Amino acid sequence: MRNKPFLLGVIGGSLLCAVLLAAAAQGQPGTGTPEKTDRYQVAIDNFNFAPATLTVPAGTKITWVNRDDAPHKVVSVGKTFPPSPVLDTGDVYSFSFAKPGTYDYFCSLHPKMVGKIVVQ
Repeated sequence: MRNKPFLLGVIGGSLLCAVLLAAAAQGQPGTGTPEKTDRYQVAIDNFNFAPATLTVPAGTKITWVNRDDAPHKVVSVGKTFPPSPVLDTGDVYSFSFAKPGTYDYFCSLHPKMVGKIVVQ
């Protein structure tokens, strides 16, 4: 079959693309090593932080994503990390936690909303 090498090249290329896309969807580069700065998120949804407690290694960047219809503002107890701006629907706020410790936070607009980051 004359087109066999071409077809194998297309199939092989498609397979490589699929593998790379799957790795990217998992928050990993093509080497298979997790990116500790990109894989941790806290969803703000239905007036809750989810997960309510998140344990991460030191040096991790946490990203809060507002999926609620209401605005929210992430504020740490004891000012242990900078407050977020007011987050409207779809807005995000990120902070990298360099030092081990427990970081309690809440929504200053809805103080009953509480969460915790545990950095090891």
